[in-house]
Amino acid sequence: MLLILGLILFVSLVVVHEFGHFLAARRSGVEVEEFGIGFPPRAWGKKLNSGLLLSINWLPLGGFVRLKGEHSADTRPGSFGAVSLKNKTIIMLAGVVMNLLAAFVLLMFLAWAGMPKLIDNQFTVSRDTKVIRNDVLVGYVEADSPAARAGLLQRDQLLGIGQIGEMVTIQSADQLPEATKKFAGQQILVTVRRDGKEQAVNVKLRSSMEVEASKKTNDPKGYLGIAPTEYTLRRSTWSAPVVAAGLIKQFTIMTLQGLGHALGALVSGNGTKASEQVAGPVGIFALLKDGSLLGYQFIIMIIALISLTLAIINVLPIPALDGGRLFVTWLFRLLRKPLNKKTEEWIHGTGFALLMVLVVLITIVDIKRFF
Repeated sequence: MLLILGLILFVSLVVVHEFGHFLAARRSGVEVEEFGIGFPPRAWGKKLNSGLLLSINWLPLGGFVRLKGEHSADTRPGSFGAVSLKNKTIIMLAGVVMNLLAAFVLLMFLAWAGMPKLIDNQFTVSRDTKVIRNDVLVGYVEADSPAARAGLLQRDQLLGIGQIGEMVTIQSADQLPEATKKFAGQQILVTVRRDGKEQAVNVKLRSSMEVEASKKTNDPKGYLGIAPTEYTLRRSTWSAPVVAAGLIKQFTIMTLQGLGHALGALVSGNGTKASEQVAGPVGIFALLKDGSLLGYQFIIMIIALISLTLAIINVLPIPALDGGRLFVTWLFRLLRKPLNKKTEEWIHGTGFALLMVLVVLITIVDIKRFF
């Protein structure tokens, strides 16, 4: 159910983005000919009495609003090309504004309902923040380790470790090394919660001799063979809008830094490192699928960050995207050169083709990474 919710919300981000363009165009007197979800070829379409065509298309990589006379050279009444530069700018940035607004609303809701802590220095207002949940999860299972042989899985929630009558309750990730060291070499029970059900797993830990010997190699090992992680929810009250705004600023900076690192790696010829910085539709699906096990707050957090990322990407001067169209429009206006239909189509057509090639490459990397 949460995976389905996540997918619906993800598609809704496209609708919200394009609805921003739609509203701004209508308010500027520009006729909207088509409102499409996904990219052609068309799978379904319905023409309304107003003349607007609603369509759903086969390539689920975004969406579009087709305006009358989208070329700057078109001066017919009701066309995009006929409106002022100010209105063109408003129309092209409206989708970005809607995605920023969606991210702000979702993050503000999470601040009230329970904000997942995804990074160590995640912004919050400390005097108005209360931890309402802190689960210790299995973040990684080492191959052929005691944990792997016992059947422990990623995202199992660790509840306790020890022997009957001597169980240690696990309340933080920092507790695990000392707890396992205490029972080194012994047969113990590890209590976990999986799919909402508690179960006890028998595990024989590595001995102190094995662990100490491994520290002298390039592959040090632990007693249990897992890397724990924490999933924390923090709640705010009056500061929720401040938290939402602070997170938007923080994650915007991180996103731009990530894009910079990816671009730098790509320029230097390290395609593998560049691909690690990005994810496409397949990667998003895998993230939503795994994240659905953590609850609705994690799903909404990911959707909010995707909405913010869409806003950031669309404001950058990338041909075929909103920022690229705006950049080209302003550039030719500042140069006082006419932007004819053929030139505009070549710029954005080439940009769109390159963008599709990039999406295909990212999808191939995602399939190898997650499946």
